[in-house]
Formats: sequence, C-alpha cells, structure tokens
Amino acid sequence: MYKKHLLWAAVLAMVLASCNTTKQITYFQDIQPGVEEQIQAGEDIRLAPDDKIGILVSSKNQELALTFNLPTVTYRMGQQGSGITNTNGQVSPYTVDANGDIDFPVLGKLHVAGMTRSELESYIKGQLVGRGLIKDAVVTVDLLNLYVSVLGEVNKPGRYAIDRDRMTLLDVLGMAGDLTIFGQREHVYVLRTEGDKQTSYEVNLCSAQQLQESPAYYVQQGDVVYVRPNPMRTRQSTVNGNNVRSASFWLSVVSLVTSVTSSLVVLLAAK
Repeated sequence: MYKKHLLWAAVLAMVLASCNTTKQITYFQDIQPGVEEQIQAGEDIRLAPDDKIGILVSSKNQELALTFNLPTVTYRMGQQGSGITNTNGQVSPYTVDANGDIDFPVLGKLHVAGMTRSELESYIKGQLVGRGLIKDAVVTVDLLNLYVSVLGEVNKPGRYAIDRDRMTLLDVLGMAGDLTIFGQREHVYVLRTEGDKQTSYEVNLCSAQQLQESPAYYVQQGDVVYVRPNPMRTRQSTVNGNNVRSASFWLSVVSLVTSVTSSLVVLLAAK
C-alpha cells in the first residue's frame, strides 16, 4: 500500500511539473480565438545618423534623372570601375552623417534625420519640382543597412536586416529561428539606443496583450534582442563549468528528494 501511494505521488508531481513547463513555453496564453483585439499603431522607421539609404530619382527624361542619382561603383581584384546603372534600380548608398545630413546632388546638404522614407521622398520631390529641375520626378527611398541583433536562447542568433517599416519583434524572432526550448518566453529583453541613452524593455511573449502594448513590439534600427536562458539551461552551464557548484547542486537535489520522501512517509503513516 505504501509503495502504491508513493507511486501515485510521484506521478502527480510529474504531471504538475509538466503543466508548469507548458505554461512557460506557450505563447499568447491570454489570446481568445475569434475575438478582435486592438493593437497599437506602429510608426514608420525614422532615419538617424549612420543609417544608409538608397535614393533613386526617376523621370521620363532618364538622362536628366541621372544627374540626381549617385553612380554605382564596383570593385574587382584591385581595379575600380564605375558605371551608372540606376536605370535597373541599383543605387549607391547615402550615409546619414553625425549631424543627420546627406549631401544630395545639385540640392546640396539635406537634413534627413527624423524623417520617414515617405517624408523624405515627398521632400526631395518637392525640392526638384519646386526649383524647376524635374517636372515629373518620382523619388524612391530604400533602407539599406538597418539591422537588429538577436542574442541568447534562439536557434539562429545573429544580425538581421530591417527591410521594411513596422517590423515586429515576432518577425525578428522568426528570422532567428524562434526561441530554443531553453529560452524564457516571459523574459525577452530589447535594448534600444536613442542618441546617447539606452533603454531596456522586458517583453512577455506568453501574454499577447503585454506584447502588443510594449514599446518594443515594433523594432527599430540598432535594437538588440536578448532571450534569457531558463533555470535548467543555467544549471547545465554551471554544472558543466564548475565542479564545486556541480557537487553542491546534486547534494541539494538529493536533500530535496529526501525531504519530500520523508514528508510523504509521515503523512502515509498518520493515515
């Protein structure tokens, strides 16, 4: 009888542990199927110093348009050859300087920091048309070197490009191959640098509401996403790297099991 009760107690402990693990790894636990939820409106990426952007000016008069496009320069085995290939969409990048400016052909210095792509397109088009330089100008601005770094317990840590506006944290984690089984879904950190200040946001992926309300739901250029390891991964690292901690860890485990067993014996004996 004693062995039977002990077996049931062990099974119950395993079931409880399994339920707890499920809660720790399941995304969006508070989501209700079929229920519409309001999410915050995302803002387009705003340009900042050190960003690289491509600007292409098009017109029915291609020769005139080329005046306002940078040439594409290629390098081959120590040789430098240049060719203007803007007609097929290739452009050289502009780098936003420390003051937030770019040096645009004919128009000169343009302050672009803080602008979105569409705002910059409208601004340059307005300058070209307003000055009578190109009457039918079409301006396209692309993001070229914007990126997010993903570190910690993900399957493919690394640097990932931001290729569009309003890219979410879920998009970035998806590109990184999702979290490993050892990643803490409740503790995903986003480090964001703005000017000379850095802000840290903690995101809980287990809650759809908390995720959607977070300022880090939409990523920005230069963000660093870090996924903390869960206690099991931390213990594994400690055990593999430190024999003293390894011994104390296993002694603690044995002590805990002994205490639980002793408590069960006392309870069963009382019955």
